[in-house]
Amino acid sequence: MAELMENEVVRAFSTYAVIVVVKMLLMGPMTGYYRFTRGSFSNEEDVARKSAEEKKKLLKTHPDVERVRRCHHNDLENIIPFVIVGLLYALTGPELSVALLHFRIFAGARIFHTIAYIGALPQPSRALSWVVGMLVTFSMAYRVLNTVLFL
Repeated sequence: MAELMENEVVRAFSTYAVIVVVKMLLMGPMTGYYRFTRGSFSNEEDVARKSAEEKKKLLKTHPDVERVRRCHHNDLENIIPFVIVGLLYALTGPELSVALLHFRIFAGARIFHTIAYIGALPQPSRALSWVVGMLVTFSMAYRVLNTVLFL
């Protein structure tokens, strides 16, 4: 493992993979923050100590909370494949400059996607950032298949 971590492409991948995974992990606390500040809870046990009248007010959805949840869900759909495909891509031995371009564009696209989603920026800003991230993952997948295709 130590030898593998000496590979510059693997180190670059590890750096950007951790950045986007930490960004994704921060969506959980952000959801909690929005739940508390908007007074919107989805589970009975979250408001167990409240009166019946307060429970009715608190057990509801809120558009801001749902927006953060959808953004988090989108992260799960895109960051997990990036990590898997990106690791395989890094192991194919691409040029460092090309690999860094892939990793940086993906990380930037996902960070911008979150800003666009949470900030409710007008379309096509969010859609374009999603497409850019997806194209990066497909580009890496193509390299992996082109390098190791064994049928």
